[in-house]
Amino acid sequence: MAQVLEFKLPDLGEGLTEAEIVRWLVEVGDVVAVDQPVVEVETAKAMVEVPCPYGGVVTARFGAEGTELPVGAPLLTVAVGEASEDRTGGGTGEGTDTADAEGSGAARGQGPDAEGSGNVLVGYGTSEAPARRRRVRPGETAPAARPAPAASAARAVNGRLRTEEPADAHARTPGAADGPVPVISPLVRRLARQNGLDLREMTGSGPDGLILRADVEYALRAAAPGRTGATDGAPETRRVPADTTAPAVPTGTTAVTRVPLKGIRGAVADKLSRSRTEIPDATCWVDADATELMRARAAMNAAGGGPKISVLALLARICTAALARFPELNSSVDTGAREIVRYEGVHLGFAAQTDRGLVVPVVRDAHTRDAESLTAEFARLTEAARAGTLTPAELTGGTFTLNNYGVFGVDGSTPIINHPEAAMLGVGRIVPRPWVHEGELAVRQVVQLSFTFDHRVCDGGTAGGFLRYVADCVEQPAVLLRTL
Repeated sequence: MAQVLEFKLPDLGEGLTEAEIVRWLVEVGDVVAVDQPVVEVETAKAMVEVPCPYGGVVTARFGAEGTELPVGAPLLTVAVGEASEDRTGGGTGEGTDTADAEGSGAARGQGPDAEGSGNVLVGYGTSEAPARRRRVRPGETAPAARPAPAASAARAVNGRLRTEEPADAHARTPGAADGPVPVISPLVRRLARQNGLDLREMTGSGPDGLILRADVEYALRAAAPGRTGATDGAPETRRVPADTTAPAVPTGTTAVTRVPLKGIRGAVADKLSRSRTEIPDATCWVDADATELMRARAAMNAAGGGPKISVLALLARICTAALARFPELNSSVDTGAREIVRYEGVHLGFAAQTDRGLVVPVVRDAHTRDAESLTAEFARLTEAARAGTLTPAELTGGTFTLNNYGVFGVDGSTPIINHPEAAMLGVGRIVPRPWVHEGELAVRQVVQLSFTFDHRVCDGGTAGGFLRYVADCVEQPAVLLRTL
């Protein structure tokens, strides 16, 4: 007899809590092999192809392309076993759960053939699927068995069928409002706040009553008259609450377009807002004569037969040398412990603009690399960023960021620190300008350097010393020889 196994959106790592379905790679009725990619999702950090740990026939898919799902929400169900070979063991419609997937113990991976592949994502394996437990609310006795709900009395929540409940099914007991709200995700809190929901009046479906995003979205759908859930249809338009935080529409405007802040754009917005809120930053800047640096680069590229050294690689090498002299800036602040955390190694992030938005890939152990190695790694990560194939590990863990906004044809900027780092060096365009050189007016290649730092980790003297050392190395690259 076939077993119907439910494959949930796995933990994609690095604190990611949700992902958006970009493209389904399989259809209902398709036969899939173990570890075959079944869906392409976009997280706040990268595009990821998610492989399925089960082999069999796809019986249902949960969510249309463009739907955002939390980690742990069902992605699809797969019929495994003899019946899967003739494709008669599962459902025939997308987003429709089956009785086997809902109620059978074997369908939860308890049978001998339900062993996972161990290879859902790099660094995250699958083991035997845990049995689904139903939390017993206060005053309610645990049922001996959970019957499969009828399709006509079901409501979809993120692709999962939820039976119709009384209007107060999500209400807490009177004493529950006195304790802390069981919410971990700030996204859930923000969603509830924006829609005027009181989380203390809700009962979560997560472990120990944890309120999940699906619970908030279910409450919103239940509160909206005439609204019903959809399992694999088009993403529904969310009602915009009339609250005081919404911007007023200018008088006379005939049309307004609202663009959801999600995916990479949403992650960037959240991170920049957090940086501005938490970090007391300050910026200093200086103009530098980069003529000698450009000459040194030209000499390097003319001398060797290898790949040409990039300006960004030389600036990165200068940054790592400067951080060795001013280690206070290669750090972050642990606000909970009220401690400054200093890092021995330099994981250098660099801003890269792509069609999908701004991303900051990270060069691991940049302080151990020479100019050639840095050039090659910058090229590899930039290409991966444009293709959307960067992994979460390649987009996190930076300790310092280099931002070359000169590629946009601008001279200066006041960068926003890449939270939770403590500093960022910005580099403007290198252009010919009048400059006093050796007592005479000359045309030189001039660049503006701007440096934004977290004032909690150091005073202005340290920041000024760092920027001055960087400028000296740009003007006289031979200064670097003292530290090589």
